[in-house]
This record gives sequence, C-alpha cells and structure tokens, in this order.
Amino acid sequence: MTNTIGGIRVPEGRYGSRDRPRSRRWKLVAWVSGALVVGGVVTFLGYTNLGTAPIETQRTGFSSVDPTTMRLNFDVVRDEPGKAAVCIVRVRSVDGAETGRKEVLIPPGGRSTSVSTVIKGTREPVTADVFGCSYQVPGYLSTDHRPTE
Repeated sequence: MTNTIGGIRVPEGRYGSRDRPRSRRWKLVAWVSGALVVGGVVTFLGYTNLGTAPIETQRTGFSSVDPTTMRLNFDVVRDEPGKAAVCIVRVRSVDGAETGRKEVLIPPGGRSTSVSTVIKGTREPVTADVFGCSYQVPGYLSTDHRPTE
C-alpha cells in the first residue's frame, strides 16, 4: 500500500502517517515536572549546606604567650546548649601556614559560652583562630582524663 504526499506516491511508513500530529503537551509536562524536581533538590541541598550553622564562633582576641605559643579567646553560640561540642583552634605563622592545632571541649551549658585556650605552635605564630566546631566530640575529649588542657 502506498500513500501520496503532495500528489507523489511514496511507500507506506517511510514518511510517517498522514494522521493528525500527536500533541507535544506530554513533553512540556515532563520538562516542567523535571525542572520542579531538580529545583526542589537544589533548594534543599542549598538550605542544608548553606543555612544557619548549628555552632557559631567569634574570635574575641588573641595574644602572644611566648615565642611559639598564643592565647586565643573566643565565644561559642550553639543551637543545642545541652550538648557538648568540640572546636578546633589553630595558630598560623607570618606566611599563613598552620603551625599548631588543638581540639577544645565545650561542655554542655549555656547557649553562649566564652572560651580561653593556649595553643602551642612549631614556629612563631602571628595569629590564632577557630577552624571549626562540631557536636561530634571524640571519645578521648569527653572522658575525665583528657591528654591535654
């Protein structure tokens, strides 16, 4: 069987049927649905990764104790004051290299806590700061016999 297109006879099935063209509406619905799902996932990931941090810190001061040691003072504000936290603090030399690091236990307590600690470095430090904080306290920090103060 053959079809005619524009008065020319062509083999059946070769150039499609002359029936009514299919609606492309389903493609539009699929694209819009996919875009909404992708947008939702991106929004969720952005909120969980860039939203408010559960533990925020603010350095309030630092001072030299001796040629390789600094005292760091900082405030910690937590969204869950009943949980212990750990903050990693560090000192850096004039070239920006980290020369000393220490984990500091923040015991359960008030929402806002002021902390003072001493950090020893391998070279003369010029600054001290808080690298980050977490509620995932290592077991050796949460015992009564901590290795360092």
